Amino acid sequence: MAAPAGGAEAALAAALADVPGLSRLLEIDPYLKPYAGDFQRRYKLFTQTLKNIEEREGGIDKFSKSYETFGVHRCADGGLYCKEWAPGAEGVFLTGDFSGWNPFSYPYKKLEYGKWELYIPPKQNKSSVVPHGSKLKVVITSKSGEILYRISPWAKYVVREGDNVNYDWIQWDPELSYQFKHSRPTKPKGLRIYESHVGISSHEGKVASYKHFTCNVLPRIKDLGYNCIQLMAIMEHAYYASFGYQVTSFFAASSRYGTPDELKELVDTAHSMGITVLLDVVHSHASKNSEDGLNKFDGTDSCYFHSGPRGNHDLWDSRLFAYSSWEVLRFLLSNLRWWLEEYGFDGFRFDGVTSMLYHHHGMGQGFSGDYSEYFGLQVDEDSLVYLMLANHLVHLIFPDCITIAEDVSGMPALCCPITQGGGGFDYRLAMAIPDKWIQILKEFKDEDWNMGNIVHTLINRRYLEKCIAYAESHDQALVGDKSLAFRLMDAEMYTNMSVLSPLTLVIDRGIQLHKMIRLITHALGGEGYLNFMGKCADMAGKGNTLEYKYICKTLQRRMLKDYDRSTKRVGGRIGTVLFFNWPEIKPKKYGGHQRVDHNTDFISGAFEHNGCPCSLLVSIFREKKFLSVFRRI
Repeated sequence: MAAPAGGAEAALAAALADVPGLSRLLEIDPYLKPYAGDFQRRYKLFTQTLKNIEEREGGIDKFSKSYETFGVHRCADGGLYCKEWAPGAEGVFLTGDFSGWNPFSYPYKKLEYGKWELYIPPKQNKSSVVPHGSKLKVVITSKSGEILYRISPWAKYVVREGDNVNYDWIQWDPELSYQFKHSRPTKPKGLRIYESHVGISSHEGKVASYKHFTCNVLPRIKDLGYNCIQLMAIMEHAYYASFGYQVTSFFAASSRYGTPDELKELVDTAHSMGITVLLDVVHSHASKNSEDGLNKFDGTDSCYFHSGPRGNHDLWDSRLFAYSSWEVLRFLLSNLRWWLEEYGFDGFRFDGVTSMLYHHHGMGQGFSGDYSEYFGLQVDEDSLVYLMLANHLVHLIFPDCITIAEDVSGMPALCCPITQGGGGFDYRLAMAIPDKWIQILKEFKDEDWNMGNIVHTLINRRYLEKCIAYAESHDQALVGDKSLAFRLMDAEMYTNMSVLSPLTLVIDRGIQLHKMIRLITHALGGEGYLNFMGKCADMAGKGNTLEYKYICKTLQRRMLKDYDRSTKRVGGRIGTVLFFNWPEIKPKKYGGHQRVDHNTDFISGAFEHNGCPCSLLVSIFREKKFLSVFRRI
């Protein structure tokens, strides 16, 4: 049945009236006009949720500080106030060292909306009944009669002792906690991100510490010219080999690297160096662990997650949040604020955004770029509205906060302002770029590389939506894959990377291509750049330990480090022209052969070329042939 005459125009007019900045979005990309109603619906859901929070909770500022009341807190009088949300529980109790592990001696009082609270008076000397360092458990009696021992979802510190399988909840309440000494650095104009994992930051065959990273790694990151670090695997995760992507305790900084105060010192020290610190935040899913995780906290399969199949991610074997739930919004928004306020992080890289955006979670989807793939019933608008709320909140608290979306689908307007109906992210990861490099190295000989296709991939991004470019991240370098260096040099990485050994053709080619791939990615790939920390390391599955099979010392890679440092001085700057000699890959400061003539001047002039008013003529002599190459200016 055909729409009434003028129906489409009326719907567009209504959408433009409801979404204040939509006209600007449609001006930038007119092909989005047929989906104006989708942007209108998303924006109205966002504003209505924000209004509900204002009316029911006193505003998102107060709502996002719920970590001040939920969990276990020492009161001014020395007493203890405890609060949990367990809608499926028949009874809730607190137990631990302080009660001789009697499971029922401290019962919570049931409140409305599935909430429970408990107040424990102080001792006669006004000290807390539960001192710093005590072990605690929440005891849940389920409606089916089970007695379940749980860690509070709001627990701030959990540890695993000895050979224990599960983590223990420790009351973290020191008399004196770390005091930040340095202010946050100003927001970088051009992000140069060093993606880091604290645990694998040492050459020793053990899990490294916050202290080690602070003292030994931060100075090197600063020296290399990076202005931002992105810390992965900080939110506590029981399974170390998950690289932090199976979170069990969302408010707890991983204890395997040290104490909360030592993480604060790391962030504070980075700030003293002018380095912005981002947290790799995982709100797309959660670990299935129940005894030391969020799953089945109240004895039901719902609580924080969808019940039934919708609550499970089949590929990741994890649980999926019910983003439309009021208490889930409270939990996740408060979690973001906690990391900003308590630990001083400057922003977030949101993991698994594609999984959040769609009911199909991106599984089995190619995302051809057809706009119909980004709208309609396949979109999980509850998740999308949560992301809009998250971006609204963090930029409200800290206007210079940086948010990056890990979205492989290319959702239009994800990095546009919320007032335009967009997602509100500052950047998205340019995830097609590392895939392109892997494809080329797997499928093509050096002489068959298609530079037009490579350049198209590097510059193919949505207008005015900023991207973080990278040749590889932890996804390529660690998680079931090979780093670029290993793809290029493979076994010779173990035998011929020393400056003391003869330079082989494999190593020579690998070093040259490694440098050029990173530099052209940095130069063309986006408004920011990311590099994953280099390591000759493998994750050992057995025992969740880190096994260093080969320790790389005295390496040619020192030259790669020097080269990386120098690129930070020129890459991404206006007025910098870079020349790449791709076809002749033959192979010293950077491991090259000093074949560049620095006495040659290249002068731009007012010579029109390819639609540009000025051009630069570069003349190259190769095998007695004279080649003239124009570079547009």
